[in-house]
Amino acid sequence: MTKIADDNIIVGLDIGTATVSALVGEILPDGQINIIGAGTSPLVGWIKAALMI
Repeated sequence: MTKIADDNIIVGLDIGTATVSALVGEILPDGQINIIGAGTSPLVGWIKAALMI
């Protein structure tokens, strides 16, 4: 697997009590953020510090 570092990509992750949400953005040259991905998943629970999604 190849991983290419890109300093222009940022990710936000919200682990709540009922859902897990993620937002992926790209920082544009003028400083604005372009949202390129988003997703949510219901959270079933925690088992031994592991998320059950």
